[in-house]
Amino acid sequence: MTTTETLPLSVLFERDETAWLEIMAHLAAEGRYAEMDHSNLSEYLADMAKRDRREVSSRLVTLLAHLLKWDHQPDQRCGSWRGTILEQRRELRKLLESGTLHNHALSVLAEAYADARKQAAAETELARGTFPVECRWDLETLLADDEDAASDAAPDRAT
Repeated sequence: MTTTETLPLSVLFERDETAWLEIMAHLAAEGRYAEMDHSNLSEYLADMAKRDRREVSSRLVTLLAHLLKWDHQPDQRCGSWRGTILEQRRELRKLLESGTLHNHALSVLAEAYADARKQAAAETELARGTFPVECRWDLETLLADDEDAASDAAPDRAT
């Protein structure tokens, strides 16, 4: 059987990404830049940036959908909704420590809200028109870390 050490890096990238990453990290740590798989490294790093942006967008949609459900179905509120709201806020705050991802969140907030309206309508079986067309939360409010994160007051802290 062929070992990962005998495979060209470009082939290893296709067959075993984790092994490729380990070798790339080793080469970088040793300053052996000329031996690195530059074309796949460039592609990989670009894909990582796209993945991070997708994660921010996805977490915004999940958070907003849960806030909409919380706001429009008070009789259905449960601990798992509260937990999801808190988790999404916590994870978004970590991701948005990156200025680039923070700016991305600001730029996609309206789009994420539109998707959240669709999601909330599908999950609640309420008409999409039940939910406001415009997002009434700014990013700072969405990320607020307080004990009332999913209380009656949280959705009302709109700006």
